[in-house]
Amino acid sequence: MSSTTRDDPSASDPARQFLKLFSAVMLPMFMAAVDQTLLATATPVMAEELGSLRDTSWIAVGYLLAAASTTPLYGRMGDRYGRANVLRVALGVFALGSVACASAQSMGMLVLARVLQGIGGGGLMTLSQALIGELVTPRERARYQGYFAAMFSIASIGGPVIGGLVVSHASWRWLFLANVPLAAFAVWRLGVLPRGHHQAVRRGQDYAGIVLFSGAIVSLLFWLSSAGHRFAWASGTSVALGASSLVLFGLLVWHERRHPHPFLPLELLRLHAVSFCALTTSLFAACMFAMIFFLPIYLQLGHSTTAATSGLLLLPLTVGMVTGSTVSGRIVARTGVPRWVPVIGMSLSSVGLALLGTLGYAPAIVAGLGVVVGLGFGTVMPMMQVTVQTVAGRERLGAATSIVSLSRSLGAATGTAMFGALVFALMPETDLSRFAEHVRGASVDSVQPAFHTAFLAAAVVAALAALAASRVPRVELR
Repeated sequence: MSSTTRDDPSASDPARQFLKLFSAVMLPMFMAAVDQTLLATATPVMAEELGSLRDTSWIAVGYLLAAASTTPLYGRMGDRYGRANVLRVALGVFALGSVACASAQSMGMLVLARVLQGIGGGGLMTLSQALIGELVTPRERARYQGYFAAMFSIASIGGPVIGGLVVSHASWRWLFLANVPLAAFAVWRLGVLPRGHHQAVRRGQDYAGIVLFSGAIVSLLFWLSSAGHRFAWASGTSVALGASSLVLFGLLVWHERRHPHPFLPLELLRLHAVSFCALTTSLFAACMFAMIFFLPIYLQLGHSTTAATSGLLLLPLTVGMVTGSTVSGRIVARTGVPRWVPVIGMSLSSVGLALLGTLGYAPAIVAGLGVVVGLGFGTVMPMMQVTVQTVAGRERLGAATSIVSLSRSLGAATGTAMFGALVFALMPETDLSRFAEHVRGASVDSVQPAFHTAFLAAAVVAALAALAASRVPRVELR
């Protein structure tokens, strides 16, 4: 193979080029996506073995905090040192954290190991998406983003199913150990990728910005994930955490505006296309992850379905998201104009969520509305990624992609926390220390209104996402 062919991805056979890129970046993205929901069904078993049931929420929160805090850093490092090189480092840290998780002998050790795993996980999605932007032309990116958004949807909803199967037939520790050979395979496949058109961006590191950002995110997510059950919303602890996050975010903005090479890409957020894409992504993720986590709970508590039935009723949502992401990617690959696709999609999701909160229960209704909502969800991520990458340009691909990834992480955490807080606030007898007894003995008539109200609230959020998407300026992909 000539050096010209190796340096230019379009010079090789398109099918072979797709397989190379897909096999190299699909695994890191899959591991990052599935790890956010994989442990949902395994957590009770892990708590039974390690103890400290009260702290099990930090198995997820610890990972999320570390991943969200390091996402922008990976974007900057990828721009400076090369995205494939930095992705190899992220895969190594993720694998090391996975081994530490599998070896944990207490809940505290497991939470710390999840933080280490999250430090690596923060770069998997961001750098994989940036590699697509580096190696693929703008118009073809929409097609690739559609494929990968479909994979992300499958991983997000398939995570609880995989976790349940593993803990039913083997130890929960295999959920972590399986990451090691997958990470090794991904590192190998990165070595056979063609060289992109990366130019190193040499800039000073903004360590103060990193510390301020991490502190602001930690205090915010700890507040949202703990208020209402660890302490009351109106308690002194709640007020202190909320005020701390607000002050830290204020200091962060003040510092970043004055730093010559800021940690956060504020120069990109000043662009209307980027800022509204970030807002759309946050609102979309809040709706999607709330549905993923709470629709099965709604079906089991509100309608006394079995766990297997509630899992089956998630499949239409998955099918809708896969279809929406694939079709929207193909449409934009042909038209070159992504603007109105997510507007229509999130409007469709808003209607579906509103109907889910008002119509009576029937399996056919839930399945049908799941398809409608999923179709809308599937249109967002491919369009947001390709729009932001196009506006930012090649030299800022990592920083631009990190904005979308960070927006999704923060939206998912915030939406899930607020959706749960609303549901349990409206549900009678929600003392979490007696939650198991409440699940077994609750009257469905007392449970359904809480979820219906929350679905209507999610419909409003989806409508706001459609409005934000409509404010994204027109961008043509060439």
